[in-house]
Parts: sequence; C-alpha cells; structure tokens
Amino acid sequence: MPSRVFEDTVLPHLDAAFNYARWLTRSDEDAEDVVQDACVRAMRFFSSLRDHDARSWLFAIVRNTWYSRLSRRGAGTSLPLDPTHDPVDTALNPEGRLLRQQAVARVREALEELPVEFREVLVLREIEGMSYKEIAAVVHVPIGTVMSRLARARDRLSAVLKSSPSALERVP
Repeated sequence: MPSRVFEDTVLPHLDAAFNYARWLTRSDEDAEDVVQDACVRAMRFFSSLRDHDARSWLFAIVRNTWYSRLSRRGAGTSLPLDPTHDPVDTALNPEGRLLRQQAVARVREALEELPVEFREVLVLREIEGMSYKEIAAVVHVPIGTVMSRLARARDRLSAVLKSSPSALERVP
C-alpha cells in the first residue's frame, strides 16, 4: 500500500522532473539517469515529504541529485540540448512552424548562455510554472533571492536575445 501512495503522489510529476533535469543536464541521457536516481532517493525518503507538495519536493531531489553527480564528474561535461525535441504544432503552416522552431532554438541558445543559477530559476518559473515559494524550496534560497535571480535572469536573457541575430538574419 505505501508504494501505491508513492505512485499516486510522485509519479504524476515525472515528466516535469525530466524536463527540469534536461535543462540542468543539457542531455536526455543524463536527465534520464538523474531522474531515475532521484526517484530511488524519493522512494527511500518518501516519509520526509511534508505539506503534500510532491512536485517541489521531487524537483529539489532532482536538483540535488544532479549537483551531486556534477561534483563527482566535474563541471562542463554535459551536451547541448537538441532544439528539435519540441513537438510540432500542426496548427501552423510550414513557414510558421519553421519560424517557431527557429525562435525556440534561439531562446534555448540564449538560455544556455545564462549561468545555471539564473537558468534554473527561469525554467522553474516560466516553463514549469512554479511559484516563488516553490522555487525557493527547490533551490534552497530565500524568496527574495529567487525574485532577484529571476529579474537578473530575465534581463540577461533579453540582452542575449537582442544581441544575437535571428535565424533569418543569419541566412545568406
């Protein structure tokens, strides 16, 4: 019965945890490994879940798992994200889909240029839709620090996007 409670509480958040792990690791394979290790840890320490906020709790475990792996491996060993990973939006015409794919790739490239502490709060807020309080719990910093990092991350992302030419401008 306890495994059923774990499954009902934690497993609905696995896709989001994988997405977050992809942003941290920059690799599908590494993200799969991190999420698998995080799930083992989550199962082992399920009794430590408080306030029934399984999503933030799982994200914190994913983050801690990644950083412990990273410290063992050494920084800078991950691969870039695959910009073709996004599902195709069939409501757009081919030109619209191409423009959207190029825009997504451009934003991903810009996100990759941000320091990890800025990238992760942006991903958690803008992509995962977490509240400031949830982000603070995941990254183990005060809410004020989350707000500050988000503001600085948005400013840096905007500056990177403004300074980099769009895909259309790069075409000869």
